[in-house]
Amino acid sequence: MKASAFLLGGSLLLALGACDTTRQQTEGTSQSTAETVTSPTMAAMEKNGIRLTPFDDSPKYPEAQLRLKTPPSGSTSPSGAVAFDYDLTNFVLTKMSSGMTGNEMAVSEKGQHIHNIVDNQPYTAHYTTEFTKNIADGQHVVLSFLSRSYHESLKHRGAYDLRVINVGSAPVQPLNADLSAAHMFYSRPKDTYSGNDTKKVMLDFYLVNTTLSPEGNKVRATINGSEFMLTEWLPYTMEGLPMGQNTVKLELVDNSGNLIPGPFNSVTRTFTLQP
Repeated sequence: MKASAFLLGGSLLLALGACDTTRQQTEGTSQSTAETVTSPTMAAMEKNGIRLTPFDDSPKYPEAQLRLKTPPSGSTSPSGAVAFDYDLTNFVLTKMSSGMTGNEMAVSEKGQHIHNIVDNQPYTAHYTTEFTKNIADGQHVVLSFLSRSYHESLKHRGAYDLRVINVGSAPVQPLNADLSAAHMFYSRPKDTYSGNDTKKVMLDFYLVNTTLSPEGNKVRATINGSEFMLTEWLPYTMEGLPMGQNTVKLELVDNSGNLIPGPFNSVTRTFTLQP
């Protein structure tokens, strides 16, 4: 994502990033301590042989908290491999998640993990709270969130961290991103699915500073050219996809169907199914 895609001042950006992290810690601690399972109110949708079904039967971890300690918001890391270090409470990395629907889809044999997304590029999965990751020189938006073993994100406030970091010793041109605005980040599907994993493929995305509703903002998901309007922030199973390359386009739109301004609010990805 190039710097020209962003809109507001860099100095405001850093303050907003710190404020957002503080809100994550404060609001996350107010979550209920019990694991809960709820049912989606939105029915399955089907177009052109593709069936899209919301699910919400995964155990919740409302006390799980994730906070990125290193690199600090607005800090500058040396060029190359950037060191990440997280504070994590009430969530066990490498544990296999329960959840009937989730375990019908692709599962990481390494268990629960952290999704690390830089500038809304495809995530990298990490199974420890400390790791390094090669990032190009410049200023970057980093979203981190907790993931079940079948790659479904935890969606409560304390389960994610959003901030801006700088990489490299050269002068950094500010991204001018507004972290307090409404953003959508792409998560799944990605890469290649084979065998039984092709029968149900999960669609999952991450929202920041917005909610979805029939009367408010929505996510327009265009799957192989077929359009579905999503009014709940839930994971979805996709069935009836053909073998070979498939395409998903996600757009965060308002109640009139207009794209909400933002550097990440329209994204197109491809993934592959093979026997």
